[in-house]
Amino acid sequence: MRDFAFARAASGDAAVAALEKPSTVLIAGGTELLNWMRLGIAEPERVLDIARLGMNEIRREDDVLRVGARVTLNELGEHPLILDHATVLAEAALAAASPQIRNRATIGGNILQKTRCAYFRAEHPLPWACNKRAPGSGCAAREGNTERLAIFGWTEACVATQPSDPAVALACLDAEVDVLGPSGAHAISMRAFHLSQADARAAGLDEATAETQLRGDELITGFRIPIRPGERSAYVKVRERASYEYALVSAAATVAVRAGKIAAARVALGSVAQRPWRLPDAELELVGKPVERGAIAAAIAIAMSEARPLSQNGYKVSMAANAATRAVLMAASR
Repeated sequence: MRDFAFARAASGDAAVAALEKPSTVLIAGGTELLNWMRLGIAEPERVLDIARLGMNEIRREDDVLRVGARVTLNELGEHPLILDHATVLAEAALAAASPQIRNRATIGGNILQKTRCAYFRAEHPLPWACNKRAPGSGCAAREGNTERLAIFGWTEACVATQPSDPAVALACLDAEVDVLGPSGAHAISMRAFHLSQADARAAGLDEATAETQLRGDELITGFRIPIRPGERSAYVKVRERASYEYALVSAAATVAVRAGKIAAARVALGSVAQRPWRLPDAELELVGKPVERGAIAAAIAIAMSEARPLSQNGYKVSMAANAATRAVLMAASR
């Protein structure tokens, strides 16, 4: 780990001004950044602590939940407002990592975490090619072990996935990210916040390294989650063990039910792409369907036909479809 300077930000504007200097990074909980520095993924010259900036409240404003960027995952998962109005987010937060890490990890940092692709997470210097770590070197994962990698949105440059559980729930909830930058405050939809490799290519950005809409001189200050009366939600995480494990696939669903039929639905998948993957075709198809497994599974299958599995992860297609079906059923039954 290289030497670095350390300072504490006195205000959001001061943090943004500091970020305008090259090789400056923010630290909140530190559960991701310290790993990046240990592995050589990040080698900052300056580390700026934002612990004194507040941004750690959860409150309701009319029909919106406001969640500060420094709220920890355990606080998010246990808060009455989140449990009552955004159950899927509470479940996703408590499904992430171990209790010890959730006591430190913040929601703002969690959605910015890097892929768990083993070819990316190796210690520096890498013994293989990785376009995320060394742009232009190639993607060893593409022809290597692809069991945990993407089935949607990948390109030949990179097949990594985004591992955040809360990000999937936030995308399903149509949440917005509040951002502060040199031009002031603005909001980014969670549906558009992360970029798949194909999204980055379409925008003319580097397909492997461009991961979010957040600029290097911007700071996440919080999240806005719309409250929709009568809507129910659920999160399903499929993993190899129940404790401290990243998802093979996950699914978030929100459902409104009237007279035994689905009146509205939103569904997002996790760990299948470099961004939370919404299923808009399935969401439209679900409207009017009875709350019955066969009808729901058929609607989900329509969207899953767009999957492009790699050589070793074809199982993710059926696993993700089943997780999404289960999430819809769980949400509808609440």
